[in-house]
Amino acid sequence: MHPTRNHHIINYTLPCNGTILTLTTPIIMGIVNVTPDSFYTKSRMQTADAVLTQAAQMVAQGATIIDVGAQSTRPNSEQLSWQVEWQRLQHILPLLRTHLPKTILSIDTYYSQIVQRAATCGVDVINDISGGNFDAQMHQTVARLKLGYIAMHIQGTPRTMQLNPTYTNVVSEVTSILLQKKEQCNQAGIQHLLLDVGFGFGKTIAHNYELLTSLNYITKALQVRLLAGLSRKGMIYNTLNITASESLNGTTVLHTIAIQQGVAVLRVHDVVEAAQVIKLMEVMYKY
Repeated sequence: MHPTRNHHIINYTLPCNGTILTLTTPIIMGIVNVTPDSFYTKSRMQTADAVLTQAAQMVAQGATIIDVGAQSTRPNSEQLSWQVEWQRLQHILPLLRTHLPKTILSIDTYYSQIVQRAATCGVDVINDISGGNFDAQMHQTVARLKLGYIAMHIQGTPRTMQLNPTYTNVVSEVTSILLQKKEQCNQAGIQHLLLDVGFGFGKTIAHNYELLTSLNYITKALQVRLLAGLSRKGMIYNTLNITASESLNGTTVLHTIAIQQGVAVLRVHDVVEAAQVIKLMEVMYKY
């Protein structure tokens, strides 16, 4: 499948610092974690200088979006309050907005209280792993502030999601739930929406690969473009019996498959390699 084939039937736009960015090729979201405990050790950043350096480097390497996370959502993680999360974000977000004025700035949060405060710092997009499940005010808040929104599928919570994830048919069930999320977001008035099947969030390895090979089908069923968060995840390192730090090659393989399946955004730790995937795929589809 050509990675841009669905763009004529699926409206795909994102707000970008007061303007609207219409995208016609896959783009990269760089992961910046202001946490002490994210699952991939090298992604942990706790000082302003480290965050700014990493984000600027990712943009220079080809990231269109910088996604800032202030609490870990790895399996078994404890939930932090929005106040603790905001303590980690409140000084970083204005600095990022000032230093990267043309970059789409996203925050990885499921708290509407964070969204309200982040909007005053110039954040463009909310990346919500719960799709609104964890905060009943999320959709209305995002719509009122005219922000972009990424709604992910999750079964359970980060603390419980990998205890015994069960589906009768993972592809049809995830698609059905994301369709409900789309309708909820539309009813709330959210104008800029992406969806995410939630690799590793309440799924076994088998579930993850079933979803990966069905992304084109899911995109067509939803009529909304998808973000894929595959970078260095357990579906790679548990399958290959390696560690997250050894999972770059496997990540690149899965990114290639995701682009073939029509994914619009790759959420990554390693921007250079993801950009190479996109460039090579674009060249390949010319022939």
